[in-house]
Amino acid sequence: MAERPLSPHLQVYRFGYTMSLSILHRITGVALGCALIGLTGWLMAAAGGPSSYAQATRVLRAWPSRVLCALALIALCYHFCNGLRHLVWDMGYGFERREARRSAALMLVAALAAALACVVALLYGAARP
Repeated sequence: MAERPLSPHLQVYRFGYTMSLSILHRITGVALGCALIGLTGWLMAAAGGPSSYAQATRVLRAWPSRVLCALALIALCYHFCNGLRHLVWDMGYGFERREARRSAALMLVAALAAALACVVALLYGAARP
């Protein structure tokens, strides 16, 4: 059997910002999938009638649930903004190092601003008991 080259692995590559943003994009995607289970449960409680909806609302108004909702909103904002960045890449733009760094910084600022606005609205807005 002929010797075949091995695929590069983490010992070959230097860990950079693009790798961390890509890994974080995948992690937030998985987290959003898990959050979808909670959203489905809330919708099922709403469809189940007033008593089940009241019980779900009681659970969702507790601080641990609010923290989980805030984390889901942060993941959603990051995943959305980074997804837009990936769409631009899919069109063939932004591959140069300088452009990639600039788009990463812009994406992080936009994601943090959107996440902050969403979390403030969640914790201190109309959702307050």
